[in-house]
Amino acid sequence: MAPPILLWLRQDLRLSDHPALTAAAAKGAIIPLYVLDDDTPGEWRWGGASRWWLHHSLAALGKNLPLVLRKGRADDVIAEVLKQTEATSLHFTRDYAPWSPALESCVKKICDDLNVTCHRHGGFLLHEPEAIKNGSGETYKVFTPFSRACFASGEPRAPKPVPKFEIAKHGLKSDRLDDWQLTPSKPDWAKSFEGHWQPGEQGAQKALASFIDDALEHYADGRDRPDQPLTSRLSPHLHWGEISPHQAWSAIRAAMDRKLGKLDHSAEKFLNEVLWREFSNHLLVLFPDFPTKSYRPEFDDMPWAKSADHLHKWQKGQTGYPIVDAGMRELWATGFMHNRVRMVVASFLIKHLQIDWREGERWFWDTLVDADIANNAASWQWVAGSGADASPYYRIFNPVLQGVKFDPQGDYVKRWVPELKHVSAEFIHAPWNMPNPPADYPAPMVDHAQARTRAMAALASIKKEQA
Repeated sequence: MAPPILLWLRQDLRLSDHPALTAAAAKGAIIPLYVLDDDTPGEWRWGGASRWWLHHSLAALGKNLPLVLRKGRADDVIAEVLKQTEATSLHFTRDYAPWSPALESCVKKICDDLNVTCHRHGGFLLHEPEAIKNGSGETYKVFTPFSRACFASGEPRAPKPVPKFEIAKHGLKSDRLDDWQLTPSKPDWAKSFEGHWQPGEQGAQKALASFIDDALEHYADGRDRPDQPLTSRLSPHLHWGEISPHQAWSAIRAAMDRKLGKLDHSAEKFLNEVLWREFSNHLLVLFPDFPTKSYRPEFDDMPWAKSADHLHKWQKGQTGYPIVDAGMRELWATGFMHNRVRMVVASFLIKHLQIDWREGERWFWDTLVDADIANNAASWQWVAGSGADASPYYRIFNPVLQGVKFDPQGDYVKRWVPELKHVSAEFIHAPWNMPNPPADYPAPMVDHAQARTRAMAALASIKKEQA
């Protein structure tokens, strides 16, 4: 009997368009291994919402691919399994988290010591970070030229079908998924997630098809409207590798061809969002401290406030600003938040409350089902003004005007803030202006004009220190 091939699964929980699986299956019978490594740097262990999604994604994949589940340090588990099975080859998909290069190097050394061939594959991104460089051979630090370079590099490869594969007879013991206790029980705060998501490859394909059929045509004009279902909601599926970016890109291009140009504007907008995901990961490879340190170091001198009470009210959606509170409550109920609202709530935390962006990043890491370390860091630093290609710090969202512009009738607010369900569109984003404001909804915790003045003074203080 030929020795088996070990397939180490990571954030690539699918069968189709899976380069590592395809390559492994071509070499012989495979052992699909998933390792829950809770020795990941403490603050970056999977958060609660991520663990809920992971449980259901592994359960879905396990119906079609007999998984060996192990918990422990990934390098230790891989070494043990290689020795137990006498596998001759290891295949896995590259990861871009700050700790991954060291882990992957360690795994490579283990393979070398055991005389096992080690193969790292792409598949999480359209373009590896080494492939897209500027004229000086450096990583792009501004998104627009990065996007242009990606488009100019040619179309990404076509997606590949599910390969034929054989599962090796191995005799390995596998953990029971339920024993990992990834889903909450007492209390089950994620119970409402089930009505909003279908984790797994099938759910990812359904989400993509639904987006193309029902929303893509209006995406360019409607993607900033949280009151309308015009975004793809593909981000958690992409994050967990239940669908590849090549599959998403190819499907959008095919839809553009079918519609003979009618979708071009909206489709290009969406493809740029896919490239923002790429850009974030390229920046993370360039600057591994991105999740914890400001890319622009002067922002680490920002005089942040340290109010646990203000942070708690923001987390629970009790700020008194309806669009902010609706977003934070949507997050808690669904593990997700509309992208426009993410920018509004982030701006409010950083600039109205003067709370360090890393506090918001950590909260999103725990509560988002699409909590991707690269996207999370890049997006928070974009709002904070501290990123490589960031919105200026002095761009301070007015939460009332943002609500009026992007949720004009208040439908989004009323869905998530039931205390305001009877408030008219005239007052829905500033209920304190009503003759009789709802008694069960809080007054604004800060005044917008005063908060803006304070934020600008904080910006001036770090500029003065740098002078």
